[in-house]
Amino acid sequence: MPQSPRSREERDRLGFDETRDYLGAAVAALLPAPLIARGLSIAVDTDREVYAPDDAVSVRVVIRNRLPVPVAVTTSSRRLWGWEVDGALEASEEPRRDPGGSGVLSFRARERKTREWTWDGRVTRRDGRGVRSSPLDRGDHEIRAFVATERERPEARTTFRIE
Repeated sequence: MPQSPRSREERDRLGFDETRDYLGAAVAALLPAPLIARGLSIAVDTDREVYAPDDAVSVRVVIRNRLPVPVAVTTSSRRLWGWEVDGALEASEEPRRDPGGSGVLSFRARERKTREWTWDGRVTRRDGRGVRSSPLDRGDHEIRAFVATERERPEARTTFRIE
């Protein structure tokens, strides 16, 4: 099948796609998993430092490959990354079932992955009356974001206050 002029321009004289870093991928394949995990940085922040009870909180997580080569980080479950509020995964104290398996979080050389969302500022809790969603108590609280590797878990934390 004839190639379009554009697809021919995107290939080098040896027929390799010029956008792929073959040498970098070969070097990255030789790196041990702990070194790759240490090559990731993660940051988490909120849009404000102080909130009223029941205020929505804008959260931003940035995971960055600091290495000059593409990497693939294997995670211990299908969860690639996550966030917690005061130790409650995704602001819920409900038990989670692990579906098993593993996952792979892939990055190009020096790539950043950004995820932003608005959390309603409430935590799901189980008490004597069942499961309910309630606002956080007044005081200081912590959001932690992490890459879900088994060891050498890259993580970041930020605090905010409910007044």
